[in-house]
Amino acid sequence: MADKRYLDAIHDALHEEMARDGRIVVLGEDVGRKGGVFGVTEGLYEAYGEARVLDTPLAESCIIGVALGMAVNGLIPVPEIQFADFIHPAFDQILSEVARLRYRSNNDYACPMAIRVPYGGGVHGALYHSQSIEAFYAHVPGLKIVAPATPDDAKGLLKAAIRDPDPVMYLEHKKLYRSVRGDVRDGDHVVPIGPAAVRRPGRDLSIFAYGLMLHEALAAAETLAKEGVEAEVVDVRTIKPLDVTTILASVERTNRALIVHEDNRFGGFGAEIAATIAEEGFGFLDAPPTRLCGPDVPGVPFSTPLENWFMLDAEKIAAAARNVVAY
Repeated sequence: MADKRYLDAIHDALHEEMARDGRIVVLGEDVGRKGGVFGVTEGLYEAYGEARVLDTPLAESCIIGVALGMAVNGLIPVPEIQFADFIHPAFDQILSEVARLRYRSNNDYACPMAIRVPYGGGVHGALYHSQSIEAFYAHVPGLKIVAPATPDDAKGLLKAAIRDPDPVMYLEHKKLYRSVRGDVRDGDHVVPIGPAAVRRPGRDLSIFAYGLMLHEALAAAETLAKEGVEAEVVDVRTIKPLDVTTILASVERTNRALIVHEDNRFGGFGAEIAATIAEEGFGFLDAPPTRLCGPDVPGVPFSTPLENWFMLDAEKIAAAARNVVAY
């Protein structure tokens, strides 16, 4: 067990997987000599050379299209989209080709690919460097999506994504890179794609979160505990496939649900969790499933006070939880 930053856990996963399997290729903007704009791929170019660590043009559709060609020809690409905000030019490649290749080829072709996507706000990235994009891609059949919140999960889920025979979108929250540390298991540990994790047990309500919001939810739970309210905090961590069993079991224990994410509320992924609880766990509920999300404005503001207004924090989560418990 070693104490590591979130960023270092991702780096270590890439390094170990590339050493394990010579078919793995990392590609993206500035991932080579520069080591990535966040430093995640630092040292990989020197270790594995330009044939396996490729700097690409500023063209996201090209990055994913080239990765698709690699995948169908026996390689395992790990493309990086420098910021989630710029993934949209590659949407057609991901939607129409990458996610559907196995289906449209009648299982003749697979598309092993782990698409690394730094996402999320709270880093003064403003309109074009703060977006959360999980709801768009969760709608796409054939694509798995993970969003680790801890360094151990960051390493283990990335290994699982790289080894998966089908495409996985790996969402890494930018604010977690250097702000979160934690124990990372030694050796070749893989965190399976799918299962959620109960990070804190409770009896009075369930709080469902992922990524940065998990840490805010845990801080809110600490505040609530001092008031006599025991919140169960569930780390969704795999957005698709969603762990419905763990979610419903938690609601059965607590009878109340608060779903937290920083993406816009309308059409956000929290609506899927809320609908699932309402449809399959209605008999457990003592209050309506409630969402606490980012406001429905076009982007995260650059101004610090306005960015703070947009972003959720432990205080806002605790206030919403009190309302759910008081219902």
